[in-house]
Amino acid sequence: MNTNCYPKGLESIQTPFYYYDTDLLRNTLACIKSFEEAYDGFSVHYAIKANANPKLLKIIQEYGLGVDCVSGGEIQASIDAGFAPSKIVYAGVGKSDWEIELGLDHGILCFNVESIPELEVINQIASEKGKQANVCLRINPEVGAHTHTNIATGRAEDKFGISMEDMEKVIQLTQSMTNIHFMGLHFHIGSQILEMADFEALCDRINELQDRLEKQQVKLEIINVGGGLGVDYTSPETNTMANFKDYFTTYHNRLQLRDGQTLHFELGRAVVAQCGSLITKTLYVKEGNQQKFVIVDAGFTDLIRPALYQAHHKIVNISSTATETDVYDVVGPICESSDVFDTDVTLPTTKRGDLIAILSAGAYGETMASQYNCRPLAKGYTTEDFKN
Repeated sequence: MNTNCYPKGLESIQTPFYYYDTDLLRNTLACIKSFEEAYDGFSVHYAIKANANPKLLKIIQEYGLGVDCVSGGEIQASIDAGFAPSKIVYAGVGKSDWEIELGLDHGILCFNVESIPELEVINQIASEKGKQANVCLRINPEVGAHTHTNIATGRAEDKFGISMEDMEKVIQLTQSMTNIHFMGLHFHIGSQILEMADFEALCDRINELQDRLEKQQVKLEIINVGGGLGVDYTSPETNTMANFKDYFTTYHNRLQLRDGQTLHFELGRAVVAQCGSLITKTLYVKEGNQQKFVIVDAGFTDLIRPALYQAHHKIVNISSTATETDVYDVVGPICESSDVFDTDVTLPTTKRGDLIAILSAGAYGETMASQYNCRPLAKGYTTEDFKN
């Protein structure tokens, strides 16, 4: 997001709101597609949990990506946006019966199964419907990711997935079920991963597991490595895209795909984070004994990541013409002490009415919004909304 390229007219919109640079989104999607097309067997799914804004989904669908869903609501949103069911994969530890039925009725590509009880229920529901369910097994590879503990997901004792020790047993179980078609293995080690060594470790583990299974004459159609690629929250203006080159090249060079296998990715944050900003207005500048506060009209109801993960987002004043700067804590109006976007932020001298942009808010901003304190949900606007 280039902070010098916000369109005219933002000041007329009721704050807070999300602004999406769809030119940047399209450039990002074009970059992803170039790697998908360069490497045989690569298939990229958009992890819709990152942002389900219908305007963005329409653009993403135009570039031919599939979808990674974690709820029935996300399956329905994908269908409504025009995504092909044959490109939808569905994960989640707690799939309800109606969600399983929805996936079966639409003929989605596969269910990423995370436990034996879930597998049994899918088989039962598929049998009742006279259908066959395609499944991949989500395996915990016990690969540690260098990320926040709340978004690390591939360890042995995480709530997600099936242990490596149980892998063969569960594969054998799928082969005994008449309404289950076992397709392959699914992995996801965490989110906001910036070190390619983490993905290299996952590749090495998958290679080991494939060798192990082939000795038992088990062939896999699909390898799904999840997502997890992070973005630069510190310098989003200069690093407007994730490191797609190293990411896809790592898998191409390190993962030993077998003939006919397809390799599936589930990128979310890396697709949409940098194209979005949360635009908020300064309500008050409050001077404490030792600190100054910029109190804005957005809160953690609009962007919960700083409160939930202690995540950093770059904050800029996009309307000030001041040449002098000051240091502020940027906080919201929610009646919670954790409603703080950042502390010790250097901004141009800020006054009531100034527009503040919180960058890299395209992922897990709008989609995680709440109405706590009876606050209305903020609206989302795109570049196209300001072109006329």
